[in-house]
Amino acid sequence: MAPLPDYRPKQLSVGPLEAEILNIVWELGSVTVKDVHDRILADPNRELAYTSVTTVLRRLTDKGWLKCDKCGRAFFWRPLLTKQQAEVIKAHEQLQRFLAIGNPDIIAAFADSLDEAASTQIQAIAKRIQDARQAREEQ
Repeated sequence: MAPLPDYRPKQLSVGPLEAEILNIVWELGSVTVKDVHDRILADPNRELAYTSVTTVLRRLTDKGWLKCDKCGRAFFWRPLLTKQQAEVIKAHEQLQRFLAIGNPDIIAAFADSLDEAASTQIQAIAKRIQDARQAREEQ
């Protein structure tokens, strides 16, 4: 199980184009605007201005998802988190929002509506939590 990363972006929410470009950055590792623009335009049904890619990369940098480095005259963007770390952070935030409901009846009604596979998964999660707590107590 991946631990919750120490670093978090300033703003977790990203729009559809931001998410698409973030996925390209994760896939390529370090990118220029041209790298991202070429990747998007590889789909013959897509059109996107080069300046729009620049704007989105800067927005992702401002939100804390990317870091921009200048090398000579070129700018390179790289992710500050791995895709897996981002998924862990987003899952943690969703769980916190769910638990913030605070009403056990609502949460129990939700849990009661789950199918067998989901119920088994929740039981497995509860067991892992219990095991982790027990291991901490034994240290």
